[in-house]
Order: sequence, then structure tokens, then C-alpha cells
Amino acid sequence: MKYLVTGAAGFIGFTVIKRLCEQGHEVIGIDNLNDYYDVNLKLARLNELDIHAQFTFSKLDLADRDGIAELFSCEKFDRVIHLAAQAGVRYSIDNPMAYADSNLVGHLTILEGCRNNDVKHLVYASSSSVYGLNNKTPFATSDSIDHPISLYAATKKSNELMSHTYSHLYGIPTTGLRFFTVYGPWGRPDMALFKFTKAILDGNEIDVYNNGDMRRDFTYIDDIVEGIIRIQNIIPEKNNSWQVESGSAADSSAPYKIFNIGNGNPVKLMNFIESLEKSLGVTAKKNFMPMQAGDVYQTYADVDDLFEVTGYKPTMSVENGVDKFVQWYRDFYKIS
Repeated sequence: MKYLVTGAAGFIGFTVIKRLCEQGHEVIGIDNLNDYYDVNLKLARLNELDIHAQFTFSKLDLADRDGIAELFSCEKFDRVIHLAAQAGVRYSIDNPMAYADSNLVGHLTILEGCRNNDVKHLVYASSSSVYGLNNKTPFATSDSIDHPISLYAATKKSNELMSHTYSHLYGIPTTGLRFFTVYGPWGRPDMALFKFTKAILDGNEIDVYNNGDMRRDFTYIDDIVEGIIRIQNIIPEKNNSWQVESGSAADSSAPYKIFNIGNGNPVKLMNFIESLEKSLGVTAKKNFMPMQAGDVYQTYADVDDLFEVTGYKPTMSVENGVDKFVQWYRDFYKIS
């Protein structure tokens, strides 16, 4: 089949494209290559994809309405995996307009492309951040997401609402995936594991928020990608018996579905740091700080629904996953 993957130079997008190409699919990848983090890392990911003859890259911004429309019209994609977005909870506090362009306008251009070109399935990235002020754990897709605490989270909730509207109005099958703290080789420099590793190896302090009293549902990149690859083959269908009053918010009478995609096993932040210290053979110098605005104490995914329909169940332990990241980091940055 022919796929469009947005965020092709990003952490998850790059890894998804590798898997699709290995399976023999044709993939067009787009990315605007912005400088939110090191562009050289993004270019290095794209270089890794050059070995796949069936992959084509186009530098294109999601907010370019005419450019996205032309791409869809020319290429006639079978399926779309939409992973591009302006990421980051804390960055959204200081740079809100970037999220309006990438996450709101950008998501709408993708929906319009799917509507006008008979795309058979749109899988898109949502986020665990939509759970906001929820205290009940594990987070389930049936829970309320009416109280986000960052603009980033609000845009991701908006993506789900926009997708449902298009599924209802135009019959476009859409599946939203709420990602939980993805980590691993080729990861993002703005994420904790990458920042901690760099700081420790440079002999600098690491900032540990909420005095280390936090828990995260860390999910290894290969486990995430396995879930994406499986779920894109499971196309939502209309369910005329579904009703708002009695049905799950993750389902609909429209061909629409929401899943959590995470490890389902939250880890204490200090235990995560201990795994990194063990892998590096260095004890971190820690700067304990209060909770940051827009952050949450705990993330914990209920993934029973996803496992039921895909057989997807994460296999990578945090200890082994951190080791694999550290090995990649030393190789990529040529650190002995």
C-alpha cells in the first residue's frame, strides 16, 4: 500500500517508516524540519531511511494548506499515519502560537486531505497529557478529558474532537493513539532520558522535578511502533447501536476509535534515574526542584482495549530499554 507518514524526521515517525518499508510498502514522509530541537539529529534519521528505495521525503509544513492538498491529490494515499505535531508541554507555555499552527491547523489540513481523497484509514497521535487533572489510575479511554492543564494537551484533545467530527460527517475511519512517555534510541533531546544522559556525561546537574516524586509510564519505542503497525490494520467501522448516554467515549456510531498506547506499568522517576546511572556507570548530581507548570504527578495507561484488539503487549523492561538508549547515544555522539 501507499502510506503518508507525517513527522518523518521525528522520533516515532522515523521508526514507523522503517517498519513500513521493511514490510514492502511505499511511504511518502513529510516534515518541516523545524528547529524545536537539533535539526542535525532529524537529518541523521532521514539519512538512515535513504537505504529504502520505496521511501520518498518531502519537506513540507502541515500548515501549508495548498501544499498538503496538492500532496494528497497527486499521491492518492491508501492510509495516513499522522505523527507530526509541535511537541512539548512546557514549550507550549511560552510559544502557544506554534501549537495553533502545527497541531490545530495542521491536523485540519490532514483531515481535509483524507476527506477529499478517499483515504481508507487515518491513524493519528494524541497524548496521555489529555487526562489533565485526572487522579484516577490507570488512565482509561472512558475517563473524562475535560480538564487539560497545558495548551499542548488542549490541542491534542482538539485533534480527537476534530477527527470524530470528520468520521461522523464524512465516514473517514480515524484512530487516535494516546502515547505515554516514549523513549529509546534516536529519541528526542527535549525528553528526560536524553537530557539526563547528556548532563550526566557532561558532568552537570540534572533537574529532578517535584523532588523526584513522580511516576511515568515509560514505553520503549519498538513497543510503541509495534502497536501502531498493528492498529493501522484494524479499521474502525460504524456502530449504529452505540449511544452517547451509554457508550464509551473511546467509541462512536461513526468509524472512530481512541486507544491508550503505553507500557501499563508506571515507574518511579528515581528508579528510572537509577537505571540510567547504572547503565552509564556514573552517579548523577541531582538538583531537586518543585513541580513545573503544566506537568502531572503520574501517567499510567490502561491498555486492555488495545491488547484485546491487537494482541499488543509491551515486552521491553526499563532497565534494558535504558541500556539500549545509552548504547545508541554513545555510538551516535562517539563517546567512549
